[in-house]
Amino acid sequence: MKEESGNNTSGYRAVTRFLIVSPFKVRPVADLIRRKPYTEAMSILENMPQKGARLIRKTVLSAASNALSRDKQLVEDMLYIKDIRIDEGPRIKRVWFRGRGRADMLFKRISHITVVVDQTASAAVETKGKRTANKKAGK
Repeated sequence: MKEESGNNTSGYRAVTRFLIVSPFKVRPVADLIRRKPYTEAMSILENMPQKGARLIRKTVLSAASNALSRDKQLVEDMLYIKDIRIDEGPRIKRVWFRGRGRADMLFKRISHITVVVDQTASAAVETKGKRTANKKAGK
């Protein structure tokens, strides 16, 4: 089922693919930080014991670094987690041979994490005001 948030291309993205962790274990962690300010989301992720929190934290940090390197006027306090998606990748299949000619299958699930950060609406108004003020001042 396709979500409408998948069409969202504005903002600064970071994608981590082919992580060997089940998406069902990572999605509850992602739900906690969705639409939160960047600094608050990072503090939540640092204090969680789950493996998924560590993986999401790396991806969020990468997305914020992308934003700060592309737009030099941004500050970490201006950013928030606009969208975070945990998609399922291909499964790794392992076979366990059992007695009487039978076999059991073990599926190792793989996740793709996509994080989009953007600046808050109030920060966008402030930076636009500063840009026009700098242009008027001749800077």
